[in-house]
Order: sequence, then structure tokens, then C-alpha cells
Amino acid sequence: MIKIKRALISVSDKAGIVEFARSLTQRGVEILSTGGTASLLKNNNIPVIEVAEYTQFPEMLDGRLKTLHPLVHGGILAVRDNPAHMQALKEHNIKPIDMVVVNLYPFEKVIKKKNIHLEEAIENIDIGGPAMLRAAAKNYKSVAVICNPNKYKEIEKELETNSGILPDTVLFNLSIETFGHCAKYDAVIHEFLSSRLKSSGFSNVPPKVSLSFSKVQDLRYGENPHQQAAFYKDETASVGLPAMKQLHGKELSFNNILDLNAALDFVVSFENPAAVVIKHNNPTGLAEDKLLASAYKKAWETDKLSAFGGIIGLNRAVDAKTAEFISKSGFMEAVIAPSFEKSTLKILTQKKNIRLLEIDFQNVGHEKFDFKKVAGGLLLQDKDQRTITAADLKTVTKLKPSKAEIGSILFGWKVIKNIKSNAVLLVKGTKTVGIGAGQTSRVDSAITAIRKAGKNAKGSILISEAFLPKIDTVQMAAKAKIKLIVQTGGSIEDNNVIKEANRLKVAMVFTGVRHFKH
Repeated sequence: MIKIKRALISVSDKAGIVEFARSLTQRGVEILSTGGTASLLKNNNIPVIEVAEYTQFPEMLDGRLKTLHPLVHGGILAVRDNPAHMQALKEHNIKPIDMVVVNLYPFEKVIKKKNIHLEEAIENIDIGGPAMLRAAAKNYKSVAVICNPNKYKEIEKELETNSGILPDTVLFNLSIETFGHCAKYDAVIHEFLSSRLKSSGFSNVPPKVSLSFSKVQDLRYGENPHQQAAFYKDETASVGLPAMKQLHGKELSFNNILDLNAALDFVVSFENPAAVVIKHNNPTGLAEDKLLASAYKKAWETDKLSAFGGIIGLNRAVDAKTAEFISKSGFMEAVIAPSFEKSTLKILTQKKNIRLLEIDFQNVGHEKFDFKKVAGGLLLQDKDQRTITAADLKTVTKLKPSKAEIGSILFGWKVIKNIKSNAVLLVKGTKTVGIGAGQTSRVDSAITAIRKAGKNAKGSILISEAFLPKIDTVQMAAKAKIKLIVQTGGSIEDNNVIKEANRLKVAMVFTGVRHFKH
């Protein structure tokens, strides 16, 4: 624990700093400060010693050099219970600094400006601030470090309670928060500069990846009860699932969060009202319609048996009619949507355990990269955002798809890219009627999709997210009276597969795009 006698304050975000500095002064704390912060404090009649006056070295290089001086960093880094350190301070007339209150140049805010120039962004990369924060965080047993204005009231209360002394637990927690803050700051800079490399014609895949995440909450357990787990948020972003608001229901589980993420991936790309039911990261059904209630009903009806206990994803505000359908769907784990009308909450909250979650869809679907952890390393790739249009479709059989069928193909292609491979999908109009996912054989995926569709397979469109390596899937499709097959093409067996489709009078279209998802 330490007693605060001298504090260095230099902040970009000045919210609450006058009140905090005044409270320190009232406790007899001497304040060192720089530039605009010093001026603000002086204008509010708070005694301040400017760092330039203390070091006898002026700010220079357009403010780039302010606090990088032994009188500053020696006062921060000296270990108080190390006699050699304290003797060095005495010999060089360096005063110990017990508290560092610093927040950094607003780099993240600046780069959000439209058409921001690289030079302006670079001038908002803080140098002295991170150096002081890191120095103080390293020496946390001797120095209190505050990088977050939201901490001022808490620290004031601690000082009041403990007669100007801060306990070790507080100091350690402040240090941890500071290192996380610096890591996030550097990650944002790295991401911005990497994006500029991309726009200059360099590879979009960065040569080095720095990830910074902070805990949102502990979870009851992981995928299984014997696994510990927690939910973390990306410190370089303020969007996505960590920003969702839970309106009702018990706490979320590890598996719930995974399935909610999958639900968002499916429905966010649809312009019209769309609904999906997710189980184990795969859809049991998805549909798009003019009305959300109709879309949900069609999605649920794709596979009612598998939908039990599923996660519902909706891309529109939940209305009363949709809520009524959901309430009659049996047990469902959660609903995630942009919002819920008041009348729907009265309907849905009658189900005690269903979780109701709101999320701003403007904050979803913009991630640049997809990460997968492997033993001893990390795989990184661009997010699969590839879309196709009618112009990309190549009919390879004598029979050709109709205009309506082309619309169904484009709908199904949006769906299938998020289904675990191997994946085969049956669609009619803008609804799924059968889904085969995650099989080790493509023909097994086709068998599953056709079996789940039952009589609805007749007249449907079969979509495969990769090429058909054999004629067996074509033969099965014809037997189920499926009239059109969509696949990527590119197999050495393409000619035989096309020939079989012509023989069995099944139309076939190539997309030229593969959508594996492992």
C-alpha cells in the first residue's frame, strides 16, 4: 500500500479531472501536469506545477516531447523499498511520483473521421502517455496508475476510507486495467495501419496479430459441466454480442453464445424479414418472407423435431404475431433480434426460461477476419463475405432454371455458406425444406437433407456448397423428384455428373464459388 503525496496528471479526456484533482489537492497531494491539462486545472484554481517547469526542459517538437525525462520516469519507476533506488533519486534530486493519471490521445476517435489523412492519424499516436502508464503499471506496488476516468470516484472513496492510502489490491487491479488499456490502444493503431497497407496494394493478411480481450462475465461452465469458461469482449471494438442487451430469462451459457453468434451470421445478410432456428451452430431451418411471422413459421416448420431447444435469430423487431408463433413452438432456448415490441414481451416472458436478447444489427457482420485456435498457433483468414449474383450462375445442362428459381438459388446460396461442411440444402422459394450438415460424405449430407424434407423434397432445389465428386447425389436427387441442382463445379467428374443430370432430366447450375465451413 502507498500514501499518495505527489500525482502526475496529463489527460486527453478531461471529463471529471477537475473534481478529481481538487479532491487530491484537498488531501495535500502535489500535482504535476502538462499542457492543456495544466491550464485547465490552473483556470479552476487548482495548484499545479508544470512538468516543463519541474524538469527545466521545455515541451518541444510540436508537443511530441513532454514527459520523456529522467525526473519524470525516475520518479515513477523507483521501487520505494529498494535503498539503492531511493539513494539514486536523492543523488539526482528526483522526487517520487505516487500516482499517474493519464489517458491517451484519442486515436480511435480521430480515425473514424471520413477520409482521415494518414499524417493526422499518426500525430494522434501517443508516445509519452503509454510510456508513463506502462512505467507506473510495472511499478504498481509503489505507484497508483489511473487510465480510466470512470475510476476517479472509486479512488476518491478509497482515499477517503483509508486516510489517503491505497491498498495493494486496488493498486494491482489498476495495473492490470492499464496494461489492457495500452494493449487495446496499440491494437487499434496496428489495425488502422494494416488497413492502409491493404489499400496500398499489400496483403490484407497482417504479418503479426495482437489480440486483446477483457472478461465480460464468468459462465457457469463451458461446452460441458466439467469445463470452466468465461465470455470476453474484443477491446478494439464496442460491437457484436458483448453489446447485446438481455431483456428476460436466465443467464447465458457457453453454448448459447456460440449459437447466438451463428444465428446472427445467418440472418444479418438478408434484406427482407428473415428467421433462423439454430441447433449446435447449424440451422434447422431458415426462411425469408414479406412478414417476419411467416418467415419464422416457415423456418421452424423445416424441421420441427430438431428445432426443439433451439436458438431463434430474427432480423426485424419482434411483433405480436411472431411472438405468438414462438410461444407455440415448444421449448426454445433464446430469441435474438434488433428489438421487441412491448406487446411481445408480455407474450414471451410467460415462458420463464426463454432468453430474450436485443442487439443493434448495425454492429453485426462487419468483422474483417475469422480466427481459429490450433495447438501452438492460430489460423487467420478473411471472413467469408463472398456473394454471387445471377450473372455468376452458369447453366451446364439442357434444362435451364426459371427466373423464380434463380431467386431461390441466390437465397439458398446465402444460407449454405454458414452451414457446417459437408453441406447440402434443399430450398423452395425463399425457405429451406431440408438441411444436411456436417457430414463426412457429401452424399450422406444429401441423404440427410432429402430425408428431413420428406415429401417437400419434390420440386425443390438442391444446393451443395462444393462440387459433386460423383453421380450418386444426382441420382438421389432425381429419385426424390428434385428438379434443379446447384453446385460449384470444378471436379474431374464434372462431365459425367452433367451427363447424368441430362439423362435424368435434372437442371444443373455451377456457381464457381465454394463455401466450406469447418
